[in-house]
Amino acid sequence: MESAELKQQLKQQIITFLNLTPMTPEEIKDDEPLFGDGLGLDSIDSLELIVLLKREYGIDIRDPKDGRKVLVDVNTMAEYIEQHRTK
Repeated sequence: MESAELKQQLKQQIITFLNLTPMTPEEIKDDEPLFGDGLGLDSIDSLELIVLLKREYGIDIRDPKDGRKVLVDVNTMAEYIEQHRTK
């Protein structure tokens, strides 16, 4: 899967998994922080994103420190998926 295609898919999955409707994938910038001043996600959302990575890509993040490194923005998540996916 091409990187741009993966990022688009990931944005749609974030919207769906976190019930961020009526937001569209185009409204999420690739380098926009997912937490804090960016998209404004919280710690519960981070758990949902970890479940998304496990369910959709076979990526198991167990260490919260790893989660903080991966769940920075769409670019970081896509890069991690490309390197570690098992599905």
